[in-house]
Amino acid sequence: MQVDSRRLPCHAMSDQPPIKPEYQLLADLTALQLSVVESKRSVFHDTVHMKMVLRDDPAILASCAFGLIYALGVLSFADARPRGVSGMDFEDDDQWYVGDMFSHLLFEDGQLHFYADYVRGRMMKTTIDIDGDGVIRLETTNRGESAARWVATLQGKKKLRVLDSPGDGSGSS
Repeated sequence: MQVDSRRLPCHAMSDQPPIKPEYQLLADLTALQLSVVESKRSVFHDTVHMKMVLRDDPAILASCAFGLIYALGVLSFADARPRGVSGMDFEDDDQWYVGDMFSHLLFEDGQLHFYADYVRGRMMKTTIDIDGDGVIRLETTNRGESAARWVATLQGKKKLRVLDSPGDGSGSS
């Protein structure tokens, strides 16, 4: 019997000693080949809503869904800043943990559902739904186009940024 190695979680193919769960979840992402089906930004009054629909092979996603949600949570948490009174709980050097993901994760109506509003002073406002048919919905509120940057990061796309030129301090290269 031949086994498609992409159908197995990365850790199932290794006889190495166990690694930290956070690292394993991130390692599982290497099997994904996310494609963007839809990306829509809307503004109503002062509220910016970003919705992205992604797709991947359902068989692969079945073993990598937790890793995808964890990675998007890491990126959302790292970008998130306090808003209003949430600043009193904000610590700049805080990090996202596996336990944070699981405390915001549900399985309902046949899909994994993740929603984080405010976490330790950070306004995340991030929703992720993963269906059994390989459809992933990522939505954010008042996060600008951060979701598109997170997906580009997970797809391995490089982002251009302006670097200071040595000696001139002008900020352009």
